[in-house]
Amino acid sequence: MRRLPQPRGLRVRLVLAFVLVAVLGATAAAWAAAASAGAAIVVEAERRTIENLVHQIGMTTADLSYPPTQDTLDALRTSMGEDIQVTYQGLRSGNLPLITDELRAAAHDRLVHQRVVGPDGPKLLIGTPIVITGLDLRRAPSGIEVYAVRDLSAFERQVDGLFATAALTSAVALPVAVLLALVAASGVLRPVSRVRDTARALTAGDMSARIPTRGGDELAELSETINRMADALQESMAEQRRFVADVSHELRTPLSALTAVVEVLAASVDDRLPTARESAELAVAETQRLVALVEDLMEVSRFDAGTAHLRVEPVEVTHAIRDCLRARGWLEQVQVDMPEQAPALLDRRRLDVVLANLVGNALRHGDPPVQVRLRADDDLVEIEVTDHGPGLSPEVLAHAFDRFYKADAARPRSPGSGLGLAISLANARLHGGDLLAGNAEGGGARFVLRLPGNHGEQA
Repeated sequence: MRRLPQPRGLRVRLVLAFVLVAVLGATAAAWAAAASAGAAIVVEAERRTIENLVHQIGMTTADLSYPPTQDTLDALRTSMGEDIQVTYQGLRSGNLPLITDELRAAAHDRLVHQRVVGPDGPKLLIGTPIVITGLDLRRAPSGIEVYAVRDLSAFERQVDGLFATAALTSAVALPVAVLLALVAASGVLRPVSRVRDTARALTAGDMSARIPTRGGDELAELSETINRMADALQESMAEQRRFVADVSHELRTPLSALTAVVEVLAASVDDRLPTARESAELAVAETQRLVALVEDLMEVSRFDAGTAHLRVEPVEVTHAIRDCLRARGWLEQVQVDMPEQAPALLDRRRLDVVLANLVGNALRHGDPPVQVRLRADDDLVEIEVTDHGPGLSPEVLAHAFDRFYKADAARPRSPGSGLGLAISLANARLHGGDLLAGNAEGGGARFVLRLPGNHGEQA
């Protein structure tokens, strides 16, 4: 069995629910009122019709002689109008086919009536005996019976008019219900939207985001609960950052001393056994790696604490790129595509950190040739670093800028701390720019650094 499509979105479902309830309620109320009024109209019409007939019989039969003859019955029927039948024992004046035998049997000693629907519409059948008063003042049926058929079509049209009005009322209620439903849905969904926006901000790293709370309903309680959770999470993260910053700071001084000692030791083992030299070189490499990790942790701590600041100065970006490559011995390994001049106002040290990280990653993890392209104008400096390796998988792209994330989890001791791209992104955003990761056409990883060219002037 094929399932009906379900509406998506809380707003759509709320509006549909409100409209359905409002329309059903308005329709039920209108039809109930119409049915009640219609029934009252019919009952009142029947009562008045019967009273009129009884009054007419009383006025017509006051001087009636008994026992009546056929002429008497004809005269009586004629005086009472159309659709009248008068009987007395075997005599009959008029013919009313709608009068049933059950009604005739019941009308021998009392007034009866019955509503029927014939080919010409609703009819009211009335049967009543003519009662006479004897010498002893007792009232008894005279044997003369009067039957009448009265048309109820006019009253039925009134009832149909009531139901038409009820249907029109229901139709008019529909747009009003939709409008009220939209207003009600907006009132309900506004707090939900605030919860969603705050959750997104927290997910994006804005730990100061909180939900404005008003009232004391369930949504207000949910907002307060989320705010308390955010407070606890923010405090926990602050403690972790303080711990990392303190540990990094405490490690920096002994590591500096250890680095100097290890380098002296490595210089003194040139004339010793190869195994001793390898051990000394390994100690130097691991110590330098540990120092780099501590430096990266301290840099991350400065970003988290909000103490990282720009030192903007006039920079010739083409020279900065060449100096970065030359200082690390990468000039022969990297193809550059740059204009002759590209002046900008930037923090040269932070630009060098970003460039070294992007080019170093391309050389270590991609395939040659590694290319650096520079495009610059008065407002924007764009540096693109690409390689011709396998590129970045969707999983790596999703976490490329996460701290301590390494694409190759099988090599946890690979060069780099896993903080390089996170620090590069933070430096780009500190400039008011951005760093984007993706894949180049034809394969290979592609990173694009965008920085405002006149940052210093805008500041």
